[in-house]
Amino acid sequence: MNIFLTGATGKVGSRFVPRLLQRGHNVSVLVRNATKAGMLEQQGVNVIEGDLFQPESLAYALRGIDVVVHLAAQFRGVDEATARKSNIDASISLAEAALKADVPRFVFASTNLVYGNGNTSGPSRENDPLQPVSPYPQSKKKAEEALLQLHREKGLGLRIVRLAFVYGESDPHVTEFLPMMSKWQPAKRLHMTHHADVSQALLLAASTPGIDGRIYNVADDSPITVAELFQLHHQSDRLEAEAAQQPFNPWDMIVDTTRIRNELNYRPIYPSFYTAKDAGAL
Repeated sequence: MNIFLTGATGKVGSRFVPRLLQRGHNVSVLVRNATKAGMLEQQGVNVIEGDLFQPESLAYALRGIDVVVHLAAQFRGVDEATARKSNIDASISLAEAALKADVPRFVFASTNLVYGNGNTSGPSRENDPLQPVSPYPQSKKKAEEALLQLHREKGLGLRIVRLAFVYGESDPHVTEFLPMMSKWQPAKRLHMTHHADVSQALLLAASTPGIDGRIYNVADDSPITVAELFQLHHQSDRLEAEAAQQPFNPWDMIVDTTRIRNELNYRPIYPSFYTAKDAGAL
C-alpha cells in the first residue's frame, strides 16, 4: 500500500513506520521541518515538508495514496485552544484534503479516555456514550464526531481506533505517568496496549475492506492494577497511603475488545504487561 502518515516522529509513529517498511509498504510522512526527519529518509521514507493547515501542501502529497493514518496530536498538558487546533481542526483539514484527493481510506487514532470514567456495569464498548473529562480526550471526541460526519455526508473512508494506555519498546510513557498514578486507588485496573499491538491494529484498520465508519477499541487481554505497575517498577513505596481509601469504578479504563477481535481478527502479540516484560519488550 501507499501509506501517508502524520505523527511519524511521535511515540506511536516512530515505532509504526519501521513495521510498515518491513512489510514492503511505501510510506510518505508529513513533517513541519524536514531537517528533523533525516533518519526517516535514511530508512526509505518519503518525507514531505508541509503543514496540516496548508491544503496546497497536502494536495500533491496525497496523490496516489491508498490510506491516510492520522497519528499527530497534542497530548497531555495542553490548554483547550491548543488541543482544539491540533486535534480537531487539523484532523478535519487532513480529512477534507483526503476527500479531495480521492484517498479511499482514513485511519484516525483516538483514545479510550473518550469514555471518561467508564461504565459502572462492565467494560466500555464502542457504542457507549462518550464522557471525556480532560482537554485531550475531549478534543478526540469532537474530532471523532467531525470525521464521522464527513464519513456520513461525503463518504470519507473512516476507521477509528481507540487506543488503551500505550507502552513498550523503551517508551517512557509508564514511568512518566507513575507520579499521577500514585494518587489512584492501588486496586484500580487499566487496560494497556503494547506498541507492537498498536501497529497491528493500525495496519488491520488500514488494510481491511468494508469497515468504513467503524470504531475499534484496542487493548491487551489482561488489565493490570496500579499496585502491580508500581511493584514491577520497584516504586511501591511511592503509592500515596490515602489513595487506598478512595472509592473507584472498577470498570474505569477497561474496554471491550470483542469487535476488533471478531471483525479484524486482532489478537494481541503481548496479551499482558507481564508477557511483554518476560519477552524483554519493555
